[in-house]
Amino acid sequence: MKDKKLSLRKQFLKRMFSILIVIALFSGGLQLYLMNQEINRNVENQATLIAQTIQQGISETEEATKEIEHQLNLKMIGYSKHIAELLKGYTIDEITNEKLIEIRDQFELAGLTIFARTEDGSNIVGVRATEPEEIGFSFKDFGHLQLHEDMLNGKEPYLEGAYTEENILALPIAQSGSHKDEPVFFKYVYYHPPGTNYIIDPYIEANEVYQFTKKVGTDAWIDKIYDQNPYVEEIAVLNPLVFKDPSLEVKLYPPKKKVEFGDYEYKDERDTKELLSMIEEPKQINYVHKVKDKKIYKMFLPVNDERVIYIALDYEMMSGPLYSFSIILIVSGLGSLLVLFFLTARFFNRIYENIQKIIDQIKLLESGDLTTKSEIKDSNELENLSQSTNRMVDKLNKLVKDTQEQATKTQRLSVILEAEASHSVEKMYEVSTETTIKSREQLLEITTFLDELEEVLQQYKENNNVFSVIEKVEVMRQLTNEQTAATTEMTITLSDLLKSLHDQSSELSDISNTLIEQMNEFKL
Repeated sequence: MKDKKLSLRKQFLKRMFSILIVIALFSGGLQLYLMNQEINRNVENQATLIAQTIQQGISETEEATKEIEHQLNLKMIGYSKHIAELLKGYTIDEITNEKLIEIRDQFELAGLTIFARTEDGSNIVGVRATEPEEIGFSFKDFGHLQLHEDMLNGKEPYLEGAYTEENILALPIAQSGSHKDEPVFFKYVYYHPPGTNYIIDPYIEANEVYQFTKKVGTDAWIDKIYDQNPYVEEIAVLNPLVFKDPSLEVKLYPPKKKVEFGDYEYKDERDTKELLSMIEEPKQINYVHKVKDKKIYKMFLPVNDERVIYIALDYEMMSGPLYSFSIILIVSGLGSLLVLFFLTARFFNRIYENIQKIIDQIKLLESGDLTTKSEIKDSNELENLSQSTNRMVDKLNKLVKDTQEQATKTQRLSVILEAEASHSVEKMYEVSTETTIKSREQLLEITTFLDELEEVLQQYKENNNVFSVIEKVEVMRQLTNEQTAATTEMTITLSDLLKSLHDQSSELSDISNTLIEQMNEFKL
């Protein structure tokens, strides 16, 4: 079966709709892709900005803490040397706890401890103290016995992050290793008076300093970011080294924690894997992770070898408005395309209807209707075409009418000519026959006369005059024969001519009839 040809309107609508679908899918996909890129870029920029804010807070806190600790170091070193003067001349056995309590109260210290070697020399422990829990405390349990050994041996101790001079070690504010009930923070200074076999350890409570740095430091910055950014789920400062070696978290000094600041609840195996990779190759890592049916955007930004800023953002909250905006754009774009499609379809439909009018007119012309007209009022090329076609129809109508009239007239004349030719042929046959008969009779009479005359004159042919007459008689006979033959031939030729005229008039009549029949097929 042959496929049915689609109309121009169906082809146009089908192609327009296909193009509409392609444009909608392409533009929608492109918008979603670009919007997704913009969302990721925006989220990353927000996370980076927050990370930079935290990093700035860490830097400012560390600078402030260093300055405060420096001032405390100078103050505590002065106290240590003053206490050494007060204990000058006393042996370790002569120094009593009561004496230390007196000195503690004098300098308003949190406590005072004297460290010395044990009898077997294998350890250095607190032997005199204002606080009972300090008796027997040793850095050996925390892996820093060598520091006190170096001090008692007159060497300058070394501890990363601590302030050191010859015979002096000032630790940063750190949690007390002897207070087990609750975390208490102190500022410790260790001083080995030259020429003695003990170390003086005055310390002051630094909870206020710790709370101050906590109040205005990194944690304060984090809390401020929480308040200002509702899409922030978590912020933390992590230490990848502790994730690699959790035992570092239980060491007294230097204090190390997995989470130094902030909160870190959305942890998983991938986070740990990424943190461990940053030890070898510090680089920014960010990805979207689903936690508890919620999309979380995580960013890990290394600050140094031991610190990574971790930020978790509510990806859905941040991307929701942009996705909504993108959907609005897509829907409005699709709506615009649909409106354009319907307007175009309506416009083309009107054009198609006008074309169809002209096609219908041409079909009627094809069937022979020379009265059909098309009426189009669009003030465009189709209206001009319709008017031209109508004028052509008028001209064809007039032409066919004129042709029909001439054919009718020709038919009428050809019939008359045929009838007259037929009658003339008959008359000509009669005339020709009569003329031939008369010519032959006359020829016979003349021939007979000439024969008789010649026969009479033969008797006198010796006479020159008579002989001349006989010759003329012979010429007369010949002329008579020729004239008779010419007359006969002329009548025959004229008869044939009239017969041919009759045949041609008959054929002309047939042609006229055929032309008239064909003209009758037209509607005029």
